[in-house]
Amino acid sequence: MKDPSSFGVVRLDAEGFITELVEKPAVFVSDLAIVGIYYFREGEKLRAALHHIISNEIKEKNEYQLTTALEHLKNNGVRFRTGDIEEWLDCGNKDAILYSNERMLEFHRDSGLVSPKATIENSVIIPPCFVGDNAVIRNAVVGPYVSVGHNSTVENTVITNSIIQNKSQIKNAVLENSMVGNVSKFIGSKDELNLGDYSHFSKR
Repeated sequence: MKDPSSFGVVRLDAEGFITELVEKPAVFVSDLAIVGIYYFREGEKLRAALHHIISNEIKEKNEYQLTTALEHLKNNGVRFRTGDIEEWLDCGNKDAILYSNERMLEFHRDSGLVSPKATIENSVIIPPCFVGDNAVIRNAVVGPYVSVGHNSTVENTVITNSIIQNKSQIKNAVLENSMVGNVSKFIGSKDELNLGDYSHFSKR
């Protein structure tokens, strides 16, 4: 990764085996990030290592870390290799979630993302967009990179690069780079927002 500072990273030896695991290093160690996908042939060894670090209160930055257990296993003779992935989609903050939504919509662009059970009236859908079952899009321009959840309504609105969850309502708005949770309502003007579940916000 270009910037692995928010991840654990690994160093490799000449044979490609992991020699060191470092959790979120303060200074550059490696650009090989640990992204949280693991395969263990012997799960009982991992269980024993986790028990060891918890029983002995071994913490990094005041937390128990899986990388500590992996380091313990490595120091006791277990050898680890890395695997490559083409793309890692993070969901740690709003911008990361929106980017992940964009990439997933691109991956599935040709998969019929607009439900035949949705109601589209006097509107333009700019692909790729997801529109869920029983969603209503009325007098709106939606997309690109918008996901509208099941049973949600978007009316008199222009919206791009955003996620609207299930059973929510958006009216009289111009939204971009925004997230609206489940069972929420936004009536307003031009905005970039992050509205949680069961929230109502109206701009007069």
